[in-house]
Amino acid sequence: QVQLVESGGGLVQPGGSLRLSCAASGRTFTTYTMGWFRQAPGKEREFVAGIGWSVGSIYVADSVKGRFTISRDNAKNTVYLQMNSLKPEDTAVYYCAVDQIPGRVRTGTADYWGQGTQVTVSS
Repeated sequence: QVQLVESGGGLVQPGGSLRLSCAASGRTFTTYTMGWFRQAPGKEREFVAGIGWSVGSIYVADSVKGRFTISRDNAKNTVYLQMNSLKPEDTAVYYCAVDQIPGRVRTGTADYWGQGTQVTVSS
């Protein structure tokens, strides 16, 4: 059974940083694309970043480009999201997702989803 478990969320002041982790289990995800989405209250879920199995396959939403960095450790089946220079508008539940079709996560589609972790940016 595939399971994705996010961690690292919390409350942070504007301008601060957080690092989210997502550990995947249940199968080998080496060739899967791993990604992050977020959903703020009253808004639709939006794509944040994705990373394919090859180093060159990284996708980042314009809204977080230059502030957020996605990376992965295939040996640990884990994907990370380093979030710097956080803004109040980054407040949302952040979801991890994995998908077997390269690039498809950018469309909001994924094979497997985590339960989400809350990120709150507030002073």
